[in-house]
Amino acid sequence: MTITTESFTARPFTPNCRLLMDEGDHVLIGVSPGNSYFSARRITELAAWAAPRFTAVDFVYADLHVASVFAALGHAPEQAVRRASKELKAVRRRILGGVEAAGPWGRRIGVRALSEFSGDPVYALLHRRVRHFLATDEEFRKSCDRMVRQFLAPRIGEGGAVTPEQRSACLDYIAAELPFFLDTPGILGVPSSVSCYHALMPLTELLFGKGGGLRAARNQGYAVVQPDRPERSAGDGHRTAAA
Repeated sequence: MTITTESFTARPFTPNCRLLMDEGDHVLIGVSPGNSYFSARRITELAAWAAPRFTAVDFVYADLHVASVFAALGHAPEQAVRRASKELKAVRRRILGGVEAAGPWGRRIGVRALSEFSGDPVYALLHRRVRHFLATDEEFRKSCDRMVRQFLAPRIGEGGAVTPEQRSACLDYIAAELPFFLDTPGILGVPSSVSCYHALMPLTELLFGKGGGLRAARNQGYAVVQPDRPERSAGDGHRTAAA
């Protein structure tokens, strides 16, 4: 279940995710601030890969709770706000520059901050569902805790102790992103969508598997999209804004 292009290889997570990729209605590319993987060049290449294959393309970058994560990692409040602002300005500038460099393809690509959806009723409902399952579903909570450890590992080291403040801030950050892994079509009003990232997240199997609990919508897909030739000038690690 592998789709290979000139510059990227896409691995849809399930057969249904593959069908959604083949339909090509919409692709969402999530970008983490502070992650060296998302260089301007990589953004340009992703834009040029996605635009011919999907009717609509959106880059969405996470800008919620970033300062809180920095504060939980030990930065003074004012310093945390300044560092978050710097990171977010840099990632937006990098995305816009990368999309512009994609030429004509870039003109039909959206660039949005996660905070722009805070007032959207569908996003708000999905976010409440995420928080509800965090409070009531042990399997979901454990998967989120694995994401927290993965999120913090570059900063505190593998096996490092996670403080309650760090866990709380990271869970807020993760919970803000998850609505787009659950139902991007509902939020953006597109027929179907595939969320793409360069790695599997610990929640992927849970959200896109069978069974009860919190599950992605039927018309929501997920795919790991990785470059065939990794860019040497930018690291390919999974560093986040917390790193």
